[in-house]
Amino acid sequence: MTSALTGYRVLVVEDEYFIAAEIEDALTQAGAQVVGPISGVEEALRQVRGDGFDLAVLDLNLRGDLAYPVADALQERGVPFLFASAYQPTEMPASYRLHRLLSKPYDSRILVEALAEILLDRPTHSRT
Repeated sequence: MTSALTGYRVLVVEDEYFIAAEIEDALTQAGAQVVGPISGVEEALRQVRGDGFDLAVLDLNLRGDLAYPVADALQERGVPFLFASAYQPTEMPASYRLHRLLSKPYDSRILVEALAEILLDRPTHSRT
């Protein structure tokens, strides 16, 4: 069975080992190729600047640093992403509330579905 994520590269930015492992497992089972997981802002920025991927999952708090610079870099490059965080929308600056937020804890099936929806919402969602 082919998943909506088959063949897509997904950047995972998450600093909690067990959560990152669960995300990686869910995405791999959904047919995606996982880039990362990456646990720090600077490393994530290097990855965003240096390597291509199709979409991203971004935790907001990475070892005490907020990941907004990573979100900005993803947005500048036109890479769709969602936040997966314990933060509530009201705790985020308004400009970031436009992006989908999965509140922790969440079911990994919901994550896969949300990423598939993001792909469908892109202006050009066909693979080239």
